[in-house]
Amino acid sequence: MAETQTRNTTLDTSGPSAEPSRGAILIVDDDRHHAETSADALEMVGYSCDVAASGEEGLDALKNRQYDLVLTDLVMSDVDGMEILRRAQEINPFVAVVVFTGHGTVENAVEALKRGAVDYLVKPLNVDGLRIRVEKALERQELVRVNRDLEQRLDSRFGFARIIGNSGAMRQVIELSKQIAETDVAVLITGENGTGKELIARAVHENSLRKKRPLVPLNCAALSPQLVESELFGHEKGAFTGANFQKKGRFEFANHGTLFLDEIGDIPLETQVKLLRVLEDGELTRVGSNEAINVDVRLISATNRDLTKLIQEGTFREDLYYRLNVVTIHLAPLRERRQDIPLLVDHFVRDFSRIYKKPLTGMERDSQRADVVRLAGERARAQARHRKHGRGLPGKRPHHGEPPAEHPPVGAQGDDRLPVAGGDSAPRGRKGPDSQHARSGGR
Repeated sequence: MAETQTRNTTLDTSGPSAEPSRGAILIVDDDRHHAETSADALEMVGYSCDVAASGEEGLDALKNRQYDLVLTDLVMSDVDGMEILRRAQEINPFVAVVVFTGHGTVENAVEALKRGAVDYLVKPLNVDGLRIRVEKALERQELVRVNRDLEQRLDSRFGFARIIGNSGAMRQVIELSKQIAETDVAVLITGENGTGKELIARAVHENSLRKKRPLVPLNCAALSPQLVESELFGHEKGAFTGANFQKKGRFEFANHGTLFLDEIGDIPLETQVKLLRVLEDGELTRVGSNEAINVDVRLISATNRDLTKLIQEGTFREDLYYRLNVVTIHLAPLRERRQDIPLLVDHFVRDFSRIYKKPLTGMERDSQRADVVRLAGERARAQARHRKHGRGLPGKRPHHGEPPAEHPPVGAQGDDRLPVAGGDSAPRGRKGPDSQHARSGGR
């Protein structure tokens, strides 16, 4: 079997400066003359080209070098261009593949585009057209790489890297969260107010297979019993007094994403029955409607109450408890993991230094540490008050206020909130915009 031909790049110096190594390109074509001509045209403007005169040679070349772009004929005697496309993408997800055909039809080329090729050309190739299409294809793949890098950085920001703590208890929490993040199991997060339950829920979602879809939170304790059902499942126009329009519920907004139900222990018994049915059947019915709506939602719930005690008291359904409690993550209060306090203090010092543009080097006395933690709590409470009125704090990028009840907050966008000592974004005593919706009747 002939080996892939690696060519020396010759630059065209007659025009503007052409830099070498603009990109590594593999040309796969059983018409060697056509492949060589294409390689010459690309090398003249600074690309590094290898030529494979058969599909088998092309597969071998893909194993031996990392290419930025593969230019392949679709119809070859041994291995066709579709197989070259598939193997190239397996080896390097960021490679750009351009296909060409000389058989007077674009049907196969269109199929290649559906499978991930970025462009197609028809033989005979025009030199200028070839150069332009290659340049555009490489630019497109570079954008894909940049976007992927940005997504990874955002995943780090909203993922487990944001969880502050090195105690044994926190390491166990992080490890368990990572193990179940990519599954669809229901998660119950328990712990006292201020221990960081929503932070864990967001980290699990941002590291799950559903991270491209929204995470929709709902504080069940912030709503009156009459509004919980409407907020969860939605309602039809005229379903009850004040229902002046049709409204989707949180389940529908979280479809194919994650629904986070905070203070799950405060849901009324009659609503628990309907919630259980949605979890069992994957269907919901809006208030005032008989039409079933299919939903695909991962549920993460949290509570600061002992649900087993509520079951004994008859205020929480046992069958619902086992549906919610497939995996339990318990967050210990800060007083039980004091070794995390220095890490939290250092975090607050850096954050306050950045916000107020005042250099702080560290804490020398325990009293100073206590002051920093107290200031962090005061800042979180101030943020809560300002957000209630739709204003941001000085020195901080304003946080988008929660939209009306019919448009619940989704995703983790704009979440610059400073965690309190336990990790939550604000003291649990703050009911947030949900309570405002409850008082205003969901306007």
